Amino acid sequence: MDEHIIEALGKAKVVIRDGKVVEVGEPIIEFCPLFLDHRDIKTLNKDIIKENMQFRVDDFGMCKKNRQLKMKDFLAFGISETLCTLLREDIIDCAVMVCEGCGTVIVDSPELSQGVGGRVSGLVSTTPIPEVIEAIGKNNVVDCDNATMDQIEGAKLAIKNGFKKIAITLAFPSDAIELRKLEKELNELNDNNLDNNENIEFYLFAVHTTGLSREDCETIFDYCDVVTSCASKHLRDIAEERNSFAVGQSIPIFAATEIGEEFLKLRLDAIGGPKPKKDNPKLPYPLI
Repeated sequence: MDEHIIEALGKAKVVIRDGKVVEVGEPIIEFCPLFLDHRDIKTLNKDIIKENMQFRVDDFGMCKKNRQLKMKDFLAFGISETLCTLLREDIIDCAVMVCEGCGTVIVDSPELSQGVGGRVSGLVSTTPIPEVIEAIGKNNVVDCDNATMDQIEGAKLAIKNGFKKIAITLAFPSDAIELRKLEKELNELNDNNLDNNENIEFYLFAVHTTGLSREDCETIFDYCDVVTSCASKHLRDIAEERNSFAVGQSIPIFAATEIGEEFLKLRLDAIGGPKPKKDNPKLPYPLI
């Protein structure tokens, strides 16, 4: 039996086994403007969440062996959409992401980055689906036997596979700290190697940030390049305090660094520039 646990739609815990949603927890967010706009969902509750998640399973094979992996943009602006643009423009070599049925994976195709991350977020744990692993490529999966999610090992595998400019999605501040430490160590080794003068560059994208503490949010801003706000009050406060560049109003994405700002502006260019600002944008409720 395969089992996949996802925190979705208000960060409710959803368990999917053998292609069926078998458990749905209580959401901690009651309203999300993203789902109002795209699915006309006005209030998040267990029944609505179960219906939406089963729709994803049936629609594009989420958590199943017939998983559709290459997709076009789902949103005008999101983390996977930004990664898609960066890959298409050859700004980055690859992205380290997570995919149900595989765990941590390396993708170097724009459509694959969108397919992996565009419509599935908040993956907590997963089990191997051989057909999906085969489609991604075994050499692009960190742990084919257990579908482990480990972004540090994903970064190491990307380097082993010859990539230098590596985007990495992450949900834990501790991963951001470890990845910056690894990046520094690798480049110190490169500096001492006369045959290899090309540095490794990690670009860190923080995702699934709802509910992080103020301290964790500070860490995210200190170590990451691009940060999605989700329903985090602390991230919004910190972004305002730091006068961070932002795209979007209801669920803004923030640039925590100059390179992060460049990335977001590249995505803006790709979609024809920013949308007109709304006077009273709808926000997730509650912000936590």
